[in-house]
Parts: sequence; structure tokens; C-alpha cells
Amino acid sequence: MHLWVRAEQRDNEQRVGVVPDGAADLIAAGFTVTVEDSATRIIPTDAYRAAGCTIAPEGSWPGAPADAVIFGLKELPDDGTPLTHRHIMFGHAFKGQPSGRVLLDRFNAGGGTLYDLEYLTDADGRRVAAFGYWAGYAGAAVSLLCLAAQRQGKHKGPVSAYPTAQAMREDLRAQLDDTPTSALIIGALGRVGTGAADLCREMNVDVTLWDMAETASGGPFPEVLQHDLFFNCILARPGTPVFVPLDTGSQPRTLRVIGDIACDPDSDFSPIKVYSHATTWAAPALRVHDTPPLDVMAIDNLPSLLPLESAQDFSQQVLPHLMVLQDIDNGVWGRARAIFADHA
Repeated sequence: MHLWVRAEQRDNEQRVGVVPDGAADLIAAGFTVTVEDSATRIIPTDAYRAAGCTIAPEGSWPGAPADAVIFGLKELPDDGTPLTHRHIMFGHAFKGQPSGRVLLDRFNAGGGTLYDLEYLTDADGRRVAAFGYWAGYAGAAVSLLCLAAQRQGKHKGPVSAYPTAQAMREDLRAQLDDTPTSALIIGALGRVGTGAADLCREMNVDVTLWDMAETASGGPFPEVLQHDLFFNCILARPGTPVFVPLDTGSQPRTLRVIGDIACDPDSDFSPIKVYSHATTWAAPALRVHDTPPLDVMAIDNLPSLLPLESAQDFSQQVLPHLMVLQDIDNGVWGRARAIFADHA
């Protein structure tokens, strides 16, 4: 089995799906592992070379051997070329997205296959590998930075990746004052909510944890307005209640920052109704009401702010499943392929 780890093309993307220790384990198990050179990846190429990987030029995966499985995280270059290989990646292609249809057409044209990382599930339908914890952790941190800037009468400026989570915490402590701060997390029992809660505790934020039991009534939920911060950590789906109605800004409230970590503003089922588009690293806070201020943080690639911990955690989760790639027609890989076949 030949695993080809491609370099990421997306701006602000330093993560990688398998770290050098994981690559060494694959090689010890009989795999051939090729890793593309990358000027931006958080882990230097030399670490993969030392682990025994073959190093290839950045972006050379289209010329990989036909039997190689191409492993990346984010989207491929949008050049319209047919895709002939088997690809492991986050395709974002199965929920009706226009760009997803284009991607599927490229696979159809080339005869390749997409094994979408979002749809790698066990026999009970649970995802086997996800970046959710670090999305929650980083999303809570950026939301706190937005609140700190707001308390100083400012808008939060651009954010950038941190070398480590410790560096992120140190930056937060330098910008936060001693004002008592409260937060409500909905979806607190999941990976995303757990990450948000851990960051809040480390920053001495008084955090209230809610999950399905607390929202079963269907709302309204005035408690959301009674906290400085609100974190939405659940995936929008039919039947999801509204947590933040459109008129929230004009209501009496303590709420100052909404961290929509789930970040699905285009969905009809989004529980956050006060905004309609994601925010960015360049402008992380969207002001949706002025007096008193109410900001929304809704960055859609939050784990990339902590590329090292994100990569290490994800690699550990996905490695046992990479180890069985030779049985790619069965188990988690077979289920992912069936979903691709249904949509392609």
C-alpha cells in the first residue's frame, strides 16, 4: 500500500493528516509513504525524511503512481482536471454544495474515488477522526479575544496561527483583564464543546454547560442572553431550535460575543439568526449590533489556528484506520466509499 501525503494548498493551512511518528509506524507495517515538501506545513519536511518517508516536490501528486492513495485535508486546486486517484480528504461534496458537485464531476471524469474524512464512521455511525476538540478550543479563544477588544472599545483585529496552545493561552492572558466573565456552551458534551469548555476553564471563565437535555424544550432560551459569551457547538439539522433570534441585539442582555463554532450560517437550520456569513482570520468579529455591542465570531477553519496540536491529535485518531488501508473496500473505508458512490 502506497500512501502519498500531499501538501496543502489553502491559505492559512499548516496542518497535516499524519505526523512523522505515524508515518514511521506505517512504514514499519510495510507501507510506502511519500510526503510532499511544503514551505508552510507546521512540521518540517526533514522530520518526515528522518522517519523514512520518500520526499516529493510540492503539488506533484497528480503524477503519483496509479495505485497510490492521496491523503490531504482541505480542498484540491480548483483547476477542473479529472481525478484518477483514490483521495482521502474533506471533500465538502455531499450536502448540495455547488463546489462539491464540481469536485464529484472531476472524480467521475477521471474514475477516481473520494474517501471523505467527515464520513469515516464506525459501525454505529460515529466519526472515527475529527478536529472538533481544537475547533472548540481555538473558537473559544478567538471569541475571548473579541470580547477583550470590545471591552477596550475596539474591534478585534486579524488573527494568525499559534505555534502551540500554550502560546495562545499566553496571548489571551496578556489581553484579558480581571473583569469576571461568564459563558454558556450548547453542545457541551461533544468534542467541540469539550474543547471550548477546557479553554474557558483555563482562562477562569465561569462556564455553564448545556447539551440536548437543556434544549429539549425547543426554546426560547433567555439564559443565552444572561452570559457574556455564548458558544454554539452543535451541528445544524432539521429540528434544531433557535438559540439566538434575529432580534437578540435589541433585547436586554449581558451577551456581548457569540462564538458560532459550528459555523453553518448558510443552513436554513442554523440556530444563530443574527448573521449570514462566516468571519475570517483578517476580520474575526462581525458587529451585528452597536449599543450595547454584539459581535459574532464564525471562522470556518478554527483548528488551523493551532496546527501542531490539531495535527498531532488527528493523526493519532486516524492512524489505526490508515493501518488497514489494504482492506480499503471494507470497514470505515468501505462505508465512506459507499457514500461517495451514492452521491457521485
